[in-house]
Amino acid sequence: MAVLSFLDYERSVARPGFSRWLVPPAALAVHLSIGQVYSFSVFKNPLLALKAADGTLWSLKEIGYIFSIAIAVLGLSAALFGKWLETAGPRKAMFVAATCFGSGFVIAALGVTLHSLALIYLGYGVVGGVGLGLGYISPVSTLIKWFPDRPGLATGLAIMGFGGGAMIGSPLGTKLMAFYKTSDHPPIAAAWVTMGLLYFVFMMFGVFTVRVPQKDWKPSGWTPKPSQSALISTHNVDVNSAFITPQFWLLWIVLCMNVTAGIGILEQAAPMIQDLFKGSVSPAAAAGFVGVLSLFNMAGRFFWASTSDFIGRKPTYMIFFTAGAVLYALLPFTGTDHLNSVAFFVLIAGLLISMYGGGFATIPAYLKDLFGGYHVSAIHGRLLTAWSTAGIVGPLIVNGILDYYVAQHIPKQEAYPVILHIMAGLLIVGFLANLLVRPVAERYWVKTTIPVTVGGEA
Repeated sequence: MAVLSFLDYERSVARPGFSRWLVPPAALAVHLSIGQVYSFSVFKNPLLALKAADGTLWSLKEIGYIFSIAIAVLGLSAALFGKWLETAGPRKAMFVAATCFGSGFVIAALGVTLHSLALIYLGYGVVGGVGLGLGYISPVSTLIKWFPDRPGLATGLAIMGFGGGAMIGSPLGTKLMAFYKTSDHPPIAAAWVTMGLLYFVFMMFGVFTVRVPQKDWKPSGWTPKPSQSALISTHNVDVNSAFITPQFWLLWIVLCMNVTAGIGILEQAAPMIQDLFKGSVSPAAAAGFVGVLSLFNMAGRFFWASTSDFIGRKPTYMIFFTAGAVLYALLPFTGTDHLNSVAFFVLIAGLLISMYGGGFATIPAYLKDLFGGYHVSAIHGRLLTAWSTAGIVGPLIVNGILDYYVAQHIPKQEAYPVILHIMAGLLIVGFLANLLVRPVAERYWVKTTIPVTVGGEA
């Protein structure tokens, strides 16, 4: 359609003299929006108070599936459409992402109104999840092309917004529900419709402002330096060949373990702090805790990805897994039954989430190091199926154990040491997988010269 011709790849190519520093705001507009998914925990207790169409209450596990489906579809859609993105360009992908993400809220709101969990799954989980997947990978691949001199910085700039989305989404969702409750509107449904419209408009800013670099562009005065690490390849591997390498699957395990552990805190953040400090933390303070975690998540994505440009990707993940395992083991001892320190709990949880976010931001640069930049978007998209898996496994572990303790009439706070020590064990598995990563064998390299498309003047 002519009216949508502005979405064509050719219309988004930057003109000579375009500053690459104008692209990160476009990426942030998309990632700050879709990062709202990390604030889903503020809706859990209100949803638990609703009744299904048959008059029964939904369980914690059933509510947890909403978040799990969204994350699962995120990874699957990124894997499915990653190669399409290489030819369609980021503008078209961002537009589809904005449309799906915004309409997902509206469909989910209809599900709340009709007391249909299936419609909520479809809206927030499936349709919104497609928006998450496309919105997640499109700015990442674009910024890697704009910053070949600092790929870690580039991915940190792109992905830090996703970690910071809950900083906006948590108070926004809480205040909207409070506002609509006093105005006699269905609070969750009305809040979701409003959020869907707001996020669509905000994401469209990214659609209109994103640019791709011109062919053969490179930063002014920059020449690639000889690699100091055997893990940084000067060769390219296409997506199908990368998919069958041991390195791809080792990094799949690395990402899956890191995400499963981190999602255990994020998906249950607001209820967890209230359970561990019974009567000491209000729902408003718990929502504030979700916002604090969002700050750590966002800052960690930028800090750790940028740090990896200097110390390397593999050593960065070694820090995540060793320090993370220790901190997960310590976290439950900050509760009322032991140290009784909310501040210490928030600090440890924040450090853990900074490394969780840092893992996301560092993985695209890790992939570029190992497989080159030829199909990095498509390879990254397929690797995000690890996130899909973690998005199901993490909440299943957390909600399954919590439901068991509730069914056995055991205080919920006693379940958290079990949950968090399982997460520490998962990080040890990730440590071993990262330890085994080696350079990609020559037989997987693309044998012909690859024309690299990169774009404008820095």
